[in-house]
Amino acid sequence: MKLSAHTDGASKGNPGPAAIGYTIEKDGVLLEEKYAYIGKTTNNVAEYKAFLASLKRMMELGATEVTVYSDSELVVRQINGIYKVKNPGLKPLYTEIKMLLTELDSCKVIHVNRENNSLADNLANRALKEHKSGK
Repeated sequence: MKLSAHTDGASKGNPGPAAIGYTIEKDGVLLEEKYAYIGKTTNNVAEYKAFLASLKRMMELGATEVTVYSDSELVVRQINGIYKVKNPGLKPLYTEIKMLLTELDSCKVIHVNRENNSLADNLANRALKEHKSGK
């Protein structure tokens, strides 16, 4: 089964309060959206955690082929092997993602502009707002 996800991580401060958001689609139809507050961390860790959460969920749903869209150029280029992962805080997340990807038939990781990732961005920011307001 082919699924796709749009992912985003957000941090207010770097590090600071952080959250993730993602959507999952099949054939252009929105299946689900998720957002969560993840505590105090950096924006790059939040981006990685959003990617990882969406990947795990797509696999739970039975995906064998996935496409992940992210507005984080760093994450996209590291997962695609263009950049090396030097930050020790990102290495475990990167390693876990790469291990999960070996279980799939195929995975495409594509960089998109923020404007083309607005729903995932809004979800991550919603989690931050709800956390701040105590919801």
